[in-house]
Amino acid sequence: MTTLAALACLAVVPLTLQAAPGDDAGRQMIENYMRSEAERLDAQFLDGTENKEDWERRRPQLREQYLEMLGLWPLPDRTPLEAKVTGTIERDAFRVEKVHFQSRPRLYVTGNLYLPREMKPGERLPAVLYVCGHSGRGRDGNKTAFQHHGMWFATHGYVCLVIDTLQLGEIAGIHHGTYRHDRWWWQARGYTPAGVECWNGIRAIDYLQGRPEVDGERIAVTGISGGGAATFWIAAADERVKVAVPVSGMSDLEDYVGGKIVNGHCDCMFMINTHSAPWTDIAGLVAPRPMLFENSGHDGIFPMNSNDRIRARLESLYRLYTDKPATLFDIGVTPGGHADNPELRLMAYRWINRHLKGDNAPVTEPPLPPIDGKDLRAFPDELPADELNTKIDESFVPVAAVKLPTSAKEFDGWQAATLSELRRVSFAGHRRPVAELVDPHRAFAGDKPGKGYWVTSEQADPQSAASSRRSAEVLCAWSYQPANGKSKTIWMIVIEPDASLDETPDWAAKIVGDDGVLRVAPRGCGPLAWQDKPPFYIQRSMALLGRTVDSGRVADVLALTEFTHYVASDRVWKIAGRGRSGVIAAYAAALAPQHCIDEITVVDPPVSHRDGPIFLNVLRVVDVPQALGLLAPRTLTIQSSDAEAFRPTQAIYEVARARVQIR
Repeated sequence: MTTLAALACLAVVPLTLQAAPGDDAGRQMIENYMRSEAERLDAQFLDGTENKEDWERRRPQLREQYLEMLGLWPLPDRTPLEAKVTGTIERDAFRVEKVHFQSRPRLYVTGNLYLPREMKPGERLPAVLYVCGHSGRGRDGNKTAFQHHGMWFATHGYVCLVIDTLQLGEIAGIHHGTYRHDRWWWQARGYTPAGVECWNGIRAIDYLQGRPEVDGERIAVTGISGGGAATFWIAAADERVKVAVPVSGMSDLEDYVGGKIVNGHCDCMFMINTHSAPWTDIAGLVAPRPMLFENSGHDGIFPMNSNDRIRARLESLYRLYTDKPATLFDIGVTPGGHADNPELRLMAYRWINRHLKGDNAPVTEPPLPPIDGKDLRAFPDELPADELNTKIDESFVPVAAVKLPTSAKEFDGWQAATLSELRRVSFAGHRRPVAELVDPHRAFAGDKPGKGYWVTSEQADPQSAASSRRSAEVLCAWSYQPANGKSKTIWMIVIEPDASLDETPDWAAKIVGDDGVLRVAPRGCGPLAWQDKPPFYIQRSMALLGRTVDSGRVADVLALTEFTHYVASDRVWKIAGRGRSGVIAAYAAALAPQHCIDEITVVDPPVSHRDGPIFLNVLRVVDVPQALGLLAPRTLTIQSSDAEAFRPTQAIYEVARARVQIR
């Protein structure tokens, strides 16, 4: 049977996830799915790695992907640091230089360099980069809260540079972009403040290696909380780091997503997981360099269960290099909660002594009087007027400068290359080809003819622990309204999140006329709608899994597109949507085989992905007007009050010799 009427004959078992709007079924469905996916991704660490040689072969690609997910690939130019010492503080056993440098032109890094008071002529000491946790010190910068680390290292034969973070530094940028400032376009741009913290750390090592007091071959990095995460970022990216001691700085996806620990963290703690990597891959890139992974036993935002899982994974990796992995990798756990506990500090100091100096003797921490925060300012008076710190998110990751095709022959190559790149960086997280997931026997016919149909658009791994105890599939809901007459055309109408699936919206009724209508409610819409309020657990977790809510909606519509073409290939299929849903419809049509959708209408679309829909990294590839051009030569109608914004779409259609197909 090749007509839509055949669908009613396919269902024999009612689906258990039917729900009216406002029920919890939609949220429960997506949370179960995310938990299962988190478990699946974590389990892939070292997958297929049997020995050291396997890991070394994989490492270059993993590192490149890792840097790309921080917004650092290809690596930016190492521009002049323009470093300046703005003052010195003298103490009996050490001195402090107040310094600043520019990791990029006008991106200022403020810090304090702690040095022993007395040094031999020409002496070069090991160095430590200390990266700070989230401790608000206002205009003084959070480096002042961790000055005791710098003092200890300087009084024990090290040079120590303590640098401010972006958000809590002397020049305060933003870490909390998504859930506090509604900057979801960070995900569309592929921007994360973690990338800034990593790059600032890399340039800080450049600065240390340029100091005559520093032995550039003996550099360690350490820090707690946000600084613990930054320790991982920097050590994984820069092999000049010989020893790493991350403190309370990493969980795994099973806890971030499954345990909802993501809610306790800001955006600087996470990369854009474009390649759906196991989170422990980041730490794995540090091996086989010495690493001590520290935590507190009752840390609420870095739970011990994930700590134990990470430990086991890393021990397996280090065991590929040595039959005594504890000589290079170990963990340290102390009583207490999330705090810069002295026991954690002493373990870090001893580990760094052992691996940079060959000294494994016990250490102590004699008390030293603190320095007033304002005296440690690198900018004691006015902040630089040319700083980019407060708006670095607008330029750190460049958006694509899309070169439009200029001929029909060039169009074919441009279209194929652009779709390929979108599949790689924006839609790869939806882990299986949709065609494999579409099973017509999963369709369900409700009590009323033409209403209450469902199709599985994504299925989580049935072997995961989450899937074994609960359903972990994603469903796309739809309802069918037959044509008023003998029309062979069916319009797929992608509804907006708060719209009803029972009626055709007024804007769509004007488009479809007497044709048949298939109303589509992708995840989070219609009968499976959910509320995602601050701290936006669903939206932020999705990016950790290598996808977004909106890219999931494209996957849902795409699944239904291929499904309906399978069961009703004798019909003419068209698709339409309004606002962000219109762009979602357009992407589904662009990614589907061209024979599945003949015509596309978008009503009042946003002119840029900054306003949605949000797909990971999409602005690195195209923006909305160029994306709509990917639909050529199929018929495209754009209903917009801003016609000028879509001139690039029209230009692409003209080059593709499809001028009459665009309205």
